[in-house]
Amino acid sequence: MADKEVASDTSPVKEENIQTQLQEEYLKSLEQLEEGQLVDGKVIQVTNDQVFIDVGYKSEGKIPLQEFSEAPNIGDTVSVILVAKENKYGEVIVSKQKADAKLFWKNIRAAFQDKKPIEGKVDKQVKGGFDVHLGAGVHAFLPTSQADVQKIEKPEKLIGQKITVYIERLYSDGKINIVVNRRKCMEDLLDTRRKDFFDSTPIGSDVTGIVKSFTSFGAFIDLGGFDGLLHINDMSWGHVTRPKDFVKKGQEIKLKVIRIDQAEKKINLSLKLYTDDPWVHFEEKYHVNDIVKGTVTKLTEFGAFIELEEGIEGLAHISEFSWVKKVQKPQDMLKSGDIVECMILGYDLQAGRVSLGLKQVQENPWESISEKYQTGNIIKRKIVKVTNAGAFVELEEGIDGFLHIDDVSWTRKSKGQSGLAVGQEVEVMVLSVDSVARNIKLGIKQLSDDPWKNFCENYSPGSSVEGEITSIVDFGLFLKVPGGIEGLIHKSNLVDNREENSDEALKKYNVGDKLKAIVLEIQSDKQKVAFSLREFKSKVQKDDISKYMAKEESSDSTYTLGAALKSKADE
Repeated sequence: MADKEVASDTSPVKEENIQTQLQEEYLKSLEQLEEGQLVDGKVIQVTNDQVFIDVGYKSEGKIPLQEFSEAPNIGDTVSVILVAKENKYGEVIVSKQKADAKLFWKNIRAAFQDKKPIEGKVDKQVKGGFDVHLGAGVHAFLPTSQADVQKIEKPEKLIGQKITVYIERLYSDGKINIVVNRRKCMEDLLDTRRKDFFDSTPIGSDVTGIVKSFTSFGAFIDLGGFDGLLHINDMSWGHVTRPKDFVKKGQEIKLKVIRIDQAEKKINLSLKLYTDDPWVHFEEKYHVNDIVKGTVTKLTEFGAFIELEEGIEGLAHISEFSWVKKVQKPQDMLKSGDIVECMILGYDLQAGRVSLGLKQVQENPWESISEKYQTGNIIKRKIVKVTNAGAFVELEEGIDGFLHIDDVSWTRKSKGQSGLAVGQEVEVMVLSVDSVARNIKLGIKQLSDDPWKNFCENYSPGSSVEGEITSIVDFGLFLKVPGGIEGLIHKSNLVDNREENSDEALKKYNVGDKLKAIVLEIQSDKQKVAFSLREFKSKVQKDDISKYMAKEESSDSTYTLGAALKSKADE
């Protein structure tokens, strides 16, 4: 009982002491608060237009709700400036707006000095750039050149956006004149992201990006502010003509990293690696001499690329287009998109190449050409081309025979004067067929007898002939004798002796004149013959003398040698 009384007596004393101690600490804390000081308070009440803040003073401070961008919650900590410990009504006066301004300038100076980014909101577009609200009623100028890492096509889209910037300048001429730079901030952020990507992304990793833009050689993929290249050759195992056929702008796409060059800041990506390489299974499906179907994907001056399936593309060289046609341009026979049959001539798995042939799926007409056109056959066909050496005669589509100028006529030898013309139909004889060399020789003169053979059988040096002058040249005249043979009478063989002027003698004759001459020389292998008028005259004289001598021996005729010679001269 006594113990309880003692406890009862001491309890009020202890409580009084505690209260006294708390009051002393409270008064001490009040003495430490100074007007203009930045203090932290707690939100204890929020009304429609006021926020009540406990700053540890004897009364609460009141702040208009409009000073808050968002209504605070009870218990939130808010920094304020102690404007007055007590007004005439005994209230403590605090200001959040002044506190925000003080904190803002403290932070903005630190950001400027330490080159650290701060946030702002683009309010409007102004001359040369943008007005950016940094907070606490403070605005800055953002030049257009520093607004983005790329040229801004539509500046109005930037208005209203929250952006991160560096402070380039705070004051100018002693006045607040803040200039900010968003471009540098973006570049530094991209460099950081790119470095993190290079450091943490090994070759073969899967990444996700957004298709940003196209070029003729592929598409650029946005990997988070920096780009990777999806080359046209890495889009598909097959032939890719248009990158837009495989990916769409703005599309989110999963890709594999196949190459990283940190020094050059280049990243190469692949889409086709998500499917099997068709060359792995090539030999299971294709063999040499197989006839397959494919689609023409590209034409070049040397041939055509033909896709057998996605990822398997072969080349048909222009020399493998036709057995008979001389193809000058692949476009003359094919166009992109054509579906064609071809034969596999060979392949190289390591190089990913297939050699194809178009003509091999057709019968080779040269293999049976010697059966269709046998030596001695006479055919009638049209001339398709004329040259100085002769003419090409089309036997059938793509196969020509050659008619040499020497085989046109037994007697006509003037080059370039064959008398042949394109489109002319001629009757020819097949002289020879070489299917290996793809050469067929034709002739016209062989359709008739060789006049030279007949001439040589009927004439020899010393024989007399009669003919017609066909042409006169500086060195003599040409005489055409029966059988169509033309021979030369040299001007020296027109005169009886060297004293006579051969040029003057040549002038006495005209084309069409008839002459008698002696065969002087025959070169049958060269189909040449030379005539002589002088020798003919000499022969006539010798014959007349022989006749005269024979008559003298047989009779007493008064016929004299002079009379005989005169008679021949008159002829």
